[in-house]
Amino acid sequence: MPETPDQPLRILHAVRAPVGGIIRHILDLANGQAERGHHVGIIADSLTGGERAAAALEEIAPRLKLGVHRLAIRREPHPTDFLVWLRMMLLIRRLKPDVLHGHGAKAGAFIRMKRRSRRKIRIYTPHGGSLHYPLDTLKGAFYSRLERALMNNTELFLFESAFARDTYQRTIGIPKGLVRCVFNGVTADEFDPVVKPADATDVAYVGEFRHIKGADLLIDAVARLRTDGKPVTLTLGGDGEEMNALKAKVRELGLTEAIRFIGHIKARYGFSKGGLLVVPSRGDSMPYVVIEAAAAGIPMVAANVGGIPEIFGPHTDALFASNSAGAMADAIETALADPATALARARSLRERVLIHFSQKAMVEGVLAGYRGAFADR
Repeated sequence: MPETPDQPLRILHAVRAPVGGIIRHILDLANGQAERGHHVGIIADSLTGGERAAAALEEIAPRLKLGVHRLAIRREPHPTDFLVWLRMMLLIRRLKPDVLHGHGAKAGAFIRMKRRSRRKIRIYTPHGGSLHYPLDTLKGAFYSRLERALMNNTELFLFESAFARDTYQRTIGIPKGLVRCVFNGVTADEFDPVVKPADATDVAYVGEFRHIKGADLLIDAVARLRTDGKPVTLTLGGDGEEMNALKAKVRELGLTEAIRFIGHIKARYGFSKGGLLVVPSRGDSMPYVVIEAAAAGIPMVAANVGGIPEIFGPHTDALFASNSAGAMADAIETALADPATALARARSLRERVLIHFSQKAMVEGVLAGYRGAFADR
């Protein structure tokens, strides 16, 4: 730790895939830490993220005194992992960070494979990651053993939800290091209202097209509603590995006139394209899209999974059973039939997010965690 309390920390964030909510979290955190005078850097995979990740990292780079560094970090275990880890260790030796903050399973493992040091603390934020794999699968068993082996190589665990913390402690164990729960947070401009255009559909989805995100279930729910005589329309904003499969599903169900794809878009633009946001996730920890939509005052229904109930608080009447197109269809029908109630709930939820899920509170909570970990040493 710096020799004097007013000396800035040297903080290095590491992540494998610079996509989705995880990179959004790191960018907001890094910006907030840099604004407070700390020297911050980011290590991220160079194989994923494409032009969007490159642009986002290029934009933040001038504010990061430890710079932005890209390494080829593969998702699955790979023969090149040892060489990548060596390159990361050489980078750490050159940058001399006080705080090594690993985000997600792969980067978290690399950071915690570094030897304990009197001057550095190792931080781990899982962001779901390996915790999504069932323990009775080969991958689940492998990752749980690896997590257990590295558990006590960690001075601080920072979980973005009580759900993630409890899942980790139930499936992996109780760490010796400090454990803190700090909610994800959004910036002040995200509380501005969103204007809905004339071409908005009844329902919108914003997110990645991956199995765990459940966009296929939402298509099934819309098909069910239309079969029941309710002409619901849907806008799907996003991209990902299931894009072609989802488009084929829409064609097979004869829903091309009812469901449109608008590609990858900014979240707030996506929110404007529907009267009701639906979050159909099969699994999630603390999804940014829910916090962003709540901040913007968007009427919303969501799956009752992960940390989503922690965001909704007293408004759990808007949550439906996960992995069920029928339950989702019922929730959509209820919300569309009573827009006044859905809007009143959205306004109340906006106030809750303003208090508990701000970027300022997130940055301060993470820095307090760092200080606690140094004090424990």
